[in-house]
Amino acid sequence: MIYLWWAWMAAAVLLLVLEMLAPGFIFLGFAVGAAAVGLWLLAGYTVGWPWLLLVFAVVSLVAWIVLRQLVGIRKGQVKLWDRDINED
Repeated sequence: MIYLWWAWMAAAVLLLVLEMLAPGFIFLGFAVGAAAVGLWLLAGYTVGWPWLLLVFAVVSLVAWIVLRQLVGIRKGQVKLWDRDINED
């Protein structure tokens, strides 16, 4: 189980690439979660699959919430249009 750290890190890189292709902070939280599990396994901690998935889910959720608070759309923020699409 300890040797699966590279698979989690590869998943984190894949999720980062997906985030570049579909921006919007959708996959970035999952990438942080996968990297956290990969680093946990690299540090030598060994737990079963259910616990790894739980750590992945919790870290991903926390990372997603923090990212939405830091760089997401603020309450009351409105998109202002300065020209109409039908104008030349």
